[in-house]
Amino acid sequence: MSVVRVAIAGSTGSIGTQTLDVISRSGGEYEVVGLGVGSSADAVIAQAKSCNPKMVAVSNEEARKKVAKALPRVDVVADLAELARDADVVVNGVVGFAGLSVTMSTLQHGKRLALANKESLIAAGPIVQPLRTIKGAVIVPVDSEHCAIHQCLRSSTDAQREVRRLLLTASGGPFRGRTAESLQEVTIADALKHPTWSMGPKITVDSSTLMNKGLEVIEAHELFGVGFDNIDVVVHPQSVAHSMVEFADGSVIAQLSLPDMRLPIAYALGFPARSDIAFGAIDWTQLSRLDFEVPDRATFRCLDLAYQAGRVGGTAPAWLSAANEIAVEAFLDGHISWSKIAGVIEQTMQHHDGLVPTTVEDILQADESARRFAALELTK
Repeated sequence: MSVVRVAIAGSTGSIGTQTLDVISRSGGEYEVVGLGVGSSADAVIAQAKSCNPKMVAVSNEEARKKVAKALPRVDVVADLAELARDADVVVNGVVGFAGLSVTMSTLQHGKRLALANKESLIAAGPIVQPLRTIKGAVIVPVDSEHCAIHQCLRSSTDAQREVRRLLLTASGGPFRGRTAESLQEVTIADALKHPTWSMGPKITVDSSTLMNKGLEVIEAHELFGVGFDNIDVVVHPQSVAHSMVEFADGSVIAQLSLPDMRLPIAYALGFPARSDIAFGAIDWTQLSRLDFEVPDRATFRCLDLAYQAGRVGGTAPAWLSAANEIAVEAFLDGHISWSKIAGVIEQTMQHHDGLVPTTVEDILQADESARRFAALELTK
């Protein structure tokens, strides 16, 4: 078999570093041809010296100059979208809306996209969807929940007819079981204590508000073409059943493993084949119980805000994603309390203009407008 060429956008983040770990364990099956970062110069220089990519993309100008000086034999570029040029698979681990260009470029080049950047598909679904018809363009989700559904759907010969509903599981985050009153004074450190996963700060806060799950509902709709009335969220604190599909005959198929993001990463890199490294293997003599419960939608209002935006469609998900990024950033910077995040998003969505996007510029405009209104909400 020929070696698979891999480029990693967001290579110094959680997904990126775990992707490099998977590749290092794969016995030469993969070659890293590109790395991409925003401004983490020292970290990407160290990665490049270890895996010898042909290209390194660095968005920040000062950081790019530093990287170019340290790596004279590497093609150092400004645009992370260029990573798709020489790769067979592009892992998009960029955080937030900034990952859109990587998603679009990979699909436009007819390459496989290992997608961990949910915001780009959520915000720009109407623009991204047509690109999936390009020959060779394939999205394999890296989010553990969507990867689980992707695996479960392989058991169906006609998913459009046979699938009754998708069941996205949620750990419940660090505040599961808490009341709205008890969450008035939680700290940044409290919100970053995820019970089962080790992730970056933004996605960890999203997990604490259940916005992460709401965004995943929209992403599941975009990825699998299932209506919002047929996508449910169930809280599963053990994070062993990563999601489930209920079929028309009543059967429910789930993907189970211990929490380890290297499993969906390896799945996306090797698709349609499976890795022979057992990431997240379960010791069935130690697993004593699996619990499931309905989410507390009154306390964690972000979940329903996401459903509402998804049902509106158009640029509403882009507004939601942008407003959430602004609110979470404000919380992490200490400017607002955790309990204010949902309110900032809800008030921002009141200004949504109902635009139906037809171009990337429409998506960029929607993102800019939502950020502007969210910033205004922060001053009230």
